[in-house]
Amino acid sequence: MPVGTPFHERELALCESLNYREWSGYWAPSVYETHHEHEYNAIRQSAALIDVTPLYKYLLTGQDAAKLINRVITRDINKVSVGGVIYCCWCDEQGKIIDDGTISRLAENTYRWTAADASLRWLRQNALGLDVNIDDVSEQVASLALQGPTSGRLLATLAEAPIENLKYFRVTSGKIAGVPVEISRTGYTGDLGYEIWMPWKEAPQVWDALMEHGKRFDIQPAGMIALDIARIEAGLLLIEVDFISSKKALIDAQRYSPYELGLGRLVHLDKEHFVGRGALEAENKRGATRQLVGLNIEWNDVDALYSEAGLAPQTPSTASRVHVPLYRGNNQIGKVTSSTWSPTLKRLIALGSVSSENAKVGTALQMEYTVEAVRHKVTATVAPLPFFNPPRKTATPI
Repeated sequence: MPVGTPFHERELALCESLNYREWSGYWAPSVYETHHEHEYNAIRQSAALIDVTPLYKYLLTGQDAAKLINRVITRDINKVSVGGVIYCCWCDEQGKIIDDGTISRLAENTYRWTAADASLRWLRQNALGLDVNIDDVSEQVASLALQGPTSGRLLATLAEAPIENLKYFRVTSGKIAGVPVEISRTGYTGDLGYEIWMPWKEAPQVWDALMEHGKRFDIQPAGMIALDIARIEAGLLLIEVDFISSKKALIDAQRYSPYELGLGRLVHLDKEHFVGRGALEAENKRGATRQLVGLNIEWNDVDALYSEAGLAPQTPSTASRVHVPLYRGNNQIGKVTSSTWSPTLKRLIALGSVSSENAKVGTALQMEYTVEAVRHKVTATVAPLPFFNPPRKTATPI
């Protein structure tokens, strides 16, 4: 049975909907009110506070910490200075992704690794013969994502930390409400935002300070439904939805390489050996057979289907994680993995996996679309990712 994070009592008092879901063994609010509108708007227009404590968190220390990381991930950790953060993925020997996450370099030989799935056994298996300590701090470190256009100003007036000049994908340390914290310029919304890491037992004090001080910045607690819409707009992947961990895949078609997910930029073939390098070198030479793409769904086609059924057009109230077929002509060439109505862009958008010859921006495809239990097709045009990428996301200083 799921348990609460350190913020559960605070969240329960605010969660009018009592709509929760399980996330890695914890209760996570899906939506606080009966609809996610205010929470989504906070992400895009003011400041949203999101509990991301259920992420798995590992602390790597020792003189061989960087060597272990480089042995596992596809990026070169040696290029990351103290105070730097990277997004990365790690693969099996066949070059298929096991998981993705972030790694923060907190000190010369100290790194914090976050992951969506449990990765402790994999790290320890690859640490044989190395002088490195791997500590699972998932239940010792709590974390909050503070996201949105006013998040920086809020933190700058509350946190005892150099927030004003904190650059994108950098991390600093300080205090909030007297609690020692680390603050990284990262997030999962594609907007200006920060993630705050703090001791588990003192975490409620940080929540209280942010919610109280954030009133004049129009702060709102936000749940998973609003976050799902924002991450699709930002073109960000969700494990077990847009790709499946190679450890959990049942067939080869469910296994994806970084090149197939648009993450080729994260593969540094010129660094020292890492797990999956041989397979990725070969794929880099021959090219990936499929690619992740963005899709703009033609609203006029959707509107016409509802009109033919005698109904007013309807937009999805939440993001969909249901896979549906993609066609070019009469041939299925891929699938949609995530889709949503974008309140900011005012259009239906989707992420999908298609054969490489159909991945060119501007290519018109057809997506299966169901109205009143009848399957139809609507036009879905390949679009560049991300759909939403505001300058404020990376702008410095505040």
